[in-house]
Amino acid sequence: MSLTDTLSPEDSPWKRAVECVGDGVWDWHVPSDEVVLSGRWLGAVGVNGSGRGKRSDAWVTQVHPDDLQRVQAELQSHLRGDTPTFACEYRVFDRSGKQLWVLSRGTVVQREADGRPVRMIGTLTDVSWRKQAERFEQFRSDILQQLADGHDLPALLEATVRGIEALDPAMLCSILLLDHEGKHLQLGAAPSLPAHYNTAVHGIAIGPGVGSCGTAAHTAQRVVVEDIQTDPLWEGYRELADSAGVRSCWSQPIFSSHGKVLGTFAIYHRTPCTPTPEHIGLIEQVARLASLAIERKQAEERLHLAASVFTHAREGIMITSEDGRIIDVNEAFSRITGYSREEALGHNPRFLKSGRQERSFYVAMWQELQDKGHWQGELWNRRKNGEHYAEMKTISAVRDEQGVVRQYLSLFSDITAFKEHELQLQFNAHHDALTGLPNRTLLADRLKQAMSQTKRRGLRLAVLYLDLDGFKAVNDRHGHETGDQLLMALATRIRHALREGDTLARIGGDEFVAVMQDLCDTEQALPVVNRVLAAAAQPVAIGKLTLQVSASLGLTAYPQSEEVDADQLLRQADQAMYQAKLAGKNRCHVFDAEQDRSVRGHHESIEHIRHALQHHEFVLHYQPKVNMRTGQIVGAEALIRWQHPHRGLLAPGSFLPVIEDHPLALDIGEWVMETALQQMDTWRAAGLHLPVSINLGARQLQQPDFVERLRARLAAHPEVQHGDLELEVLETSALGDLARVSQIMVACRDMGVAFALDDFGTGYSSLAYLKRLPVHQLKIDQSFVRDMLDDPDDLAILEGVLGLSRAFHREVIAEGVETVDHGEMLLYLGCELGQGYGIARPMPAEAIPAWAASWQPDPRWLNLPAFTRDDVPMRVAEVKHRAWVSAVADFLEGQRDEPPTLNVHQCCFGHWLHGDAKHLAAAEDPALAAIDRLHNEIHALAETLCDLQAQGRTEFVQRRIGELYRLRDELLGQLTRLSSQHEAPRPPITATAAAAAAAA
Repeated sequence: MSLTDTLSPEDSPWKRAVECVGDGVWDWHVPSDEVVLSGRWLGAVGVNGSGRGKRSDAWVTQVHPDDLQRVQAELQSHLRGDTPTFACEYRVFDRSGKQLWVLSRGTVVQREADGRPVRMIGTLTDVSWRKQAERFEQFRSDILQQLADGHDLPALLEATVRGIEALDPAMLCSILLLDHEGKHLQLGAAPSLPAHYNTAVHGIAIGPGVGSCGTAAHTAQRVVVEDIQTDPLWEGYRELADSAGVRSCWSQPIFSSHGKVLGTFAIYHRTPCTPTPEHIGLIEQVARLASLAIERKQAEERLHLAASVFTHAREGIMITSEDGRIIDVNEAFSRITGYSREEALGHNPRFLKSGRQERSFYVAMWQELQDKGHWQGELWNRRKNGEHYAEMKTISAVRDEQGVVRQYLSLFSDITAFKEHELQLQFNAHHDALTGLPNRTLLADRLKQAMSQTKRRGLRLAVLYLDLDGFKAVNDRHGHETGDQLLMALATRIRHALREGDTLARIGGDEFVAVMQDLCDTEQALPVVNRVLAAAAQPVAIGKLTLQVSASLGLTAYPQSEEVDADQLLRQADQAMYQAKLAGKNRCHVFDAEQDRSVRGHHESIEHIRHALQHHEFVLHYQPKVNMRTGQIVGAEALIRWQHPHRGLLAPGSFLPVIEDHPLALDIGEWVMETALQQMDTWRAAGLHLPVSINLGARQLQQPDFVERLRARLAAHPEVQHGDLELEVLETSALGDLARVSQIMVACRDMGVAFALDDFGTGYSSLAYLKRLPVHQLKIDQSFVRDMLDDPDDLAILEGVLGLSRAFHREVIAEGVETVDHGEMLLYLGCELGQGYGIARPMPAEAIPAWAASWQPDPRWLNLPAFTRDDVPMRVAEVKHRAWVSAVADFLEGQRDEPPTLNVHQCCFGHWLHGDAKHLAAAEDPALAAIDRLHNEIHALAETLCDLQAQGRTEFVQRRIGELYRLRDELLGQLTRLSSQHEAPRPPITATAAAAAAAA
């Protein structure tokens, strides 16, 4: 039978019994979700009679959304059988929307065989009043627990209670004051009031602007309970006021002396009533007293707090006047500095100065203080006992209401221990733990600074790299502890051997580096080096042992011709030290930067040349050789060129010297020979028969299988005829075993390959070579030929070489024929074969046929008579006269310190003119007389110009130098006419021709 069945019929005694129960009763049929509620419960929620319907229908009940999930969870836990009963407090809304707190209890009274719930009966109890009372008491309890000590207002509270008691003793039991932030100040009670007053009326003060219905009124106003319930400013107090039965309120804002609202004083009453004038005056008086008490208490608290901070602060505090005199200090100041308060007062803080900071530091500090009003930083000061200490300090300017600085407040902390620890960490990070010397990191920094200073001062520095000789043996024999003691002793000795200001660092093991600054030159470091070596070699006594080692030292200097960095300097010094080790130890080796650069460049160049050979970047150009008198083309010299992909066409002088002593020279030589032979075949196929000479290095010539390799090559080119291939060997080459070289030349001659001795006259073994080597041709070096028109010495050497060639029956050819005048002079001297720019420049192989077809010698060469020995003295005199004129001009132009001899009878040309010239013509010969006259005029002009030069009249001198050359050319023309009776006329070798020769 269900509860519904139980409740009907209308007169059922069970129904009457249920309706008489104070709590509501409900009966829930779980499968259908149908519930029946008693009339008592329905009446509580605003419904008459009993009800029946779905449990979730709004007309029955509405659970607060915030509690719904919790209620459902508790209910489901009971339905599952996890809890024996269901009990839960939650909020519901009645028909009018009012919120009620209910306690619901229930239990399942019927289940299916499988345990599923079928019927559940329970009760609902209205517990709103209890919840409200609990909240109110909790509110009062929280305020009591949070009250701050020190706000002693008993006199105010007592006067208030007595005054109100005289008017209406049943009106007040307690007073609550809150500050302007809504925090509590004091909860007081009138101890003389009867106990029943404690439940009659509550007095409450709340935050600013809340009293008097949210207005900051200066007079008390009545606030009825309806206002409390509806005004949003009373949110949070409505339920409390309603629960306490408050129906009236009188309040008064509490203002500070500056007009700021500190709080509100309020009196509450259970019944509506109108305040009397006495009530209003009393409330206003209480508000004024409360204002004074609150301000006084707050001021006392602030002063107490400031005094407590000043006294107990761990930081030192110092207050000074605007002129810097100390006004007050705290205990921490005395603890840190050692000065008592009495000793510090009246002094300027500068009496604590340590002297570690310069004056500029304090100037900047006070400037920032004046500009910004504060300063913060680290500085070192001195304690009373003289000990220095580090402090972190903050200084602030204290200004009055007008912004004028009245005091300075300084707070500081002693950070000496921290700074010392920091310094120790820095020292450990930059110094060697064993010797205390700078380590590699600090060395690098100091070396960079030293390099910068050295460059700025225009001086030099030296880097010494030192490694101990024999130290490993000490470690192995006596142990590492003994080795460490030896290192420490030697580090001290070496440091003392250096100059003051030099840096010595240990960079690992038994290796040290020293940096010496402010040297005028590298030699200035050598005495120090000797002292270091001597210090390292001295015996060291360690306990009962006497140990001795030595040191190998490498030295390098800075700056160098090329820019280097600190790491490169260390590597250079290390390399030099290694060389000192190889040289026998216990010595110093100085790094040669030029040699090192040469070695590095040499290695790189070899690799580039090897790459060029592999990638076919080399080519051969050919320079013709001719008979200048007949115009016959006698051959061509093969000259290697490098067609560089970036630098263009390079001459052999830019790369051949690099491989002179390298095996790569053999590969280059083989390539040249094979390429030249192939070119000869190409020309012959085109109808051009042209012998070719090839330059041969000594290294290639002295190969053991040179003859066999040459024979194989010739066999591969059968069209090459006897005499078509010539091998040129430099006279300056170190040919080594002349007997062996002679045998090779003989074997080659038998194969039809001739040899020429190149650059003849530049070596020291010319006569030995002519005597022992079977060469058929001598090539006169171009340096003699190029300057023979102006340098009598070169002309003399040229004469000597030609004389040797005639004496040893060798064919001779001259290199360096740059002009027609050069060729003409050579022909006069008896040399008919020539090669040079005056004939043809080196050209690609494909250009040779066209050049050969168009080649014609200069007509002056063709018309010259045969060579005679009588012509030589006059030609020599001609060259010497030209050289004399050039020497005078050089002196006048400042290119020579002294002029040549100016005496007309003492010059070389004068000796010839008054001697050998008589063999050419009679004394009365007009040409000879003209030469004599011009010779005298030239010397007279030279003397005049030299005198003017001595007088400083350089402008006049420069204008007349051209006259000197004009007289010279006129003399040379007369010299030509003088010799015309012996040979066909020829133009003189003019100044223009000589200049062209020099330029070439």
